[in-house]
Amino acid sequence: MTLPSPRLGERALFPHLEARAYLAHAAISPASRCVQEATAAVLDSYARRGGGALLEWLPVRERLRQRLARLIHCRTEDLALVSNTTQGVLDIALCFPWNPGDRVLTFQGEFPANVTPWKQAGVEVSFLPLPRVRNPEILSGLEAELERKVRLVAVSAVQFQTGLTMPLDEIGALCRQYGAALFVDAIQAAGVVPLDVQAAGVDFLACGSHKWLMGTEGAGFLYVSPEWVERLRPRVAGWLSHEDPLAFLFPGGAGLDYERPIRKRADFLEPGTGNLLGHVALEASLALIEQLGVPAIHAHVGAYLDALEQGLERRGFASLRSARRSGILSVLPPSGWSLADLHRGLARRGVVCSTPDGLLRFAPHWPNHRDEVPFVLAAVDEILGERL
Repeated sequence: MTLPSPRLGERALFPHLEARAYLAHAAISPASRCVQEATAAVLDSYARRGGGALLEWLPVRERLRQRLARLIHCRTEDLALVSNTTQGVLDIALCFPWNPGDRVLTFQGEFPANVTPWKQAGVEVSFLPLPRVRNPEILSGLEAELERKVRLVAVSAVQFQTGLTMPLDEIGALCRQYGAALFVDAIQAAGVVPLDVQAAGVDFLACGSHKWLMGTEGAGFLYVSPEWVERLRPRVAGWLSHEDPLAFLFPGGAGLDYERPIRKRADFLEPGTGNLLGHVALEASLALIEQLGVPAIHAHVGAYLDALEQGLERRGFASLRSARRSGILSVLPPSGWSLADLHRGLARRGVVCSTPDGLLRFAPHWPNHRDEVPFVLAAVDEILGERL
């Protein structure tokens, strides 16, 4: 059966989605029919052919790299397919050529995935204040810290709590000016906010696939800029990190040799068997995002959130949405209202959202239609009216 083409605001590819308004794409996205059918085809192939199916599906990995390279504007050879954002952060934290006294600078409110690995690397981690307000001042405080010597700045492209899109171009320029590397956690941006690692001077970027990329858990990617590949120390290399790692498994190939050199490409960070199902799912979901275009998705989601934000503010909610827009609208409940009660009440009425760190977070994506907004606001009215 031929599946329908994706259209902004249409749910035809999500016929089984139960929620009337699914607004939790900043947590986990539902699987489209394209993702379901792609992964089912892989499982069917393995059920019929066992290991013989592997070579049939390996080309998916290269197609996936090509799509990811177009998504963030880099070369395919600068990408490694990793299991999730955290793995990408860990890979760089453990392989970075640290020197005694090096310092990592990050921001208060960062998701723990972009904090814990740096601490485990044994370097000093400093936190730059990032108030939960609409338009916090970022650059002056960052430059003051960079003047005190920072080896690496670790920042989320979009802050998971408030949806603040960080000014990566300006941050990248400051990092280059003061000789600091720039690491970006892109999981709340990729797929909904345009990204260009070359224009922003990003050195490293990690992202998982189960949020705005609309894949499944357990698949992601890591970008390493060309100037850093040879400087990394391969502390997490595995059997697939060598040059020509599979040659000893096939007739006529080279013999078993543990001393073959580690590849000087980003994919040396693919040390073992990858998540083929996750890669197939991500390749299928990225094909839909490519057809729509990230700028168009960003504008579509922004219009949805404009309407929702206005309605919620009229009902006494306090918005934390910044002028630097993303796919997230986070609000504080009206005085006297429990966040948990509001969240449960919305869920009972078919509105799925999330509650990161004391906030009510709404995160629509391309399948959400603006016609949902009156339904969401009516659900809010019902909840607020229960006390009248």
